[in-house]
Amino acid sequence: MNDAADGYRTDIDYTYSYHSELNPLRLRLAFLSAGLPAPAVGTACELGFGQGVSLAIHAAASAVRWHGTDITPAHAGFAQNLAAAAGAEVGLHSDSFVDFSGRDLPMFDYIGLHGVWSWISDGNRDAIVAFIRRRLKPGGVVYMGYNALPGWAAFSPLRHLLVEHANRTGSEGTPIAERIDDAVGFLDRLLATNPAFARDNPGIVDSFKALREDDRHYLAHEFFNRDWQPMHFTTVTRWLAPADVGYACSTDFADHIDSMGLSAAQRSLLADVGDSGLRETVKDLIVNPRFRRDYWVKGTGQLSTTDRAEALRGERVVAVVRPLELPLKLRAALALGQTGPGEAAYGAVLEVLGDGKVRSLGQIEQVLQPKGISLSQIAEAAILIASCDLIQAAQDEQVTARVRPRTDRLNTHLIASARTVGDVHALASPVTGGGIAVGRTQQLFLAEIRAGKKRPDEWARAAAKVLPAEPLADLIDQARAFADGELPTLRALQVV
Repeated sequence: MNDAADGYRTDIDYTYSYHSELNPLRLRLAFLSAGLPAPAVGTACELGFGQGVSLAIHAAASAVRWHGTDITPAHAGFAQNLAAAAGAEVGLHSDSFVDFSGRDLPMFDYIGLHGVWSWISDGNRDAIVAFIRRRLKPGGVVYMGYNALPGWAAFSPLRHLLVEHANRTGSEGTPIAERIDDAVGFLDRLLATNPAFARDNPGIVDSFKALREDDRHYLAHEFFNRDWQPMHFTTVTRWLAPADVGYACSTDFADHIDSMGLSAAQRSLLADVGDSGLRETVKDLIVNPRFRRDYWVKGTGQLSTTDRAEALRGERVVAVVRPLELPLKLRAALALGQTGPGEAAYGAVLEVLGDGKVRSLGQIEQVLQPKGISLSQIAEAAILIASCDLIQAAQDEQVTARVRPRTDRLNTHLIASARTVGDVHALASPVTGGGIAVGRTQQLFLAEIRAGKKRPDEWARAAAKVLPAEPLADLIDQARAFADGELPTLRALQVV
């Protein structure tokens, strides 16, 4: 770490993750589900963008003009290389939040932060709040993902011990990854003695076992910064109040269906809580999430029933996986009428979208009208299906056509990189305006497809030269599954 970073780790790179929550197109369906007008986004900013994978993909795949900052120069450089490969115009910097706010920047329709709020000092939070107050347009949206309480409450003492061990006297010259290994090993030994803390918090051992297997680059940035502050929802609300933004709705589509994962008694209790802040606090105690993903908006009102219905009819969605099937447990709950719009409604919507074509909810309404399925049922079914990451919002054809050359260039760059590094496991779709998960092995298959190879066994043999530890038979099986499953979807999404 360096002093300029104000306690944030810069001595180890962050992971190369893609986060679909940062895609501004996603907010439209969430806002309309909550009865709010969905703003058009032309300018956007990401604060603390890490390696910039999400920002670069969104800049390439949409008509939105992106800006952002990350305190680590190497991160900004990597993000700039991705944007340059795509030919996307971006304004990227490695400034502190204070220095970035002093730049000549436009007013923004959308400002995104994923995780960074939890890992910075109060002074930096003040700078972010001031930035939002000055730079977010009226009606503009803030997306913020942050570590939540009470979800992290039981783990907090273990995190404290890990950091104290990693920063113990005499450890300063040891690379942070080694110090993390030592700290994790020590905590493993401690928990093996069956301490009273573990007995009083029985779930904590399983949490630690999951953490133990995580990438050390992720752990360094998630837990080993100087500052680590999970927050209650109402605490975040008070922090953001000077920025003149109020809570809009959850980014997580599952949160838009109260019946999903909640008992009848819990739903009844929440229905009796009129204050939105108190309601979210009660729900967090019921669900106990460790990470909240929320939208905040600067000044907006509820849509009328008529206006909401018309806006919903214009929303376009597309399948991003095939076959388009809900998880078994959710199907069982729907069949029993325990949650959601009912089996007939969700099944009908799945059938319409199963061919991989983009359709508006209004078009789906026309198709399903003879079956007596209403627009409200279709909208709720779409939210339910989206909550399982099976469908995403889709851009109009003109924007898709305009950005396609950029996504082609970026995907060419990423697929070529898979031969040597393969850290980025997402490719850009001009249809969704965002990223689609594509692993390194599948990117190697795509490289061969682009080279004119027709047969899955040819793709697998070429991939085996890059991945010698992978058995050829397994790669052939993966290539055949890819040809039958993911490849047609990637083509429909214009990824390839």
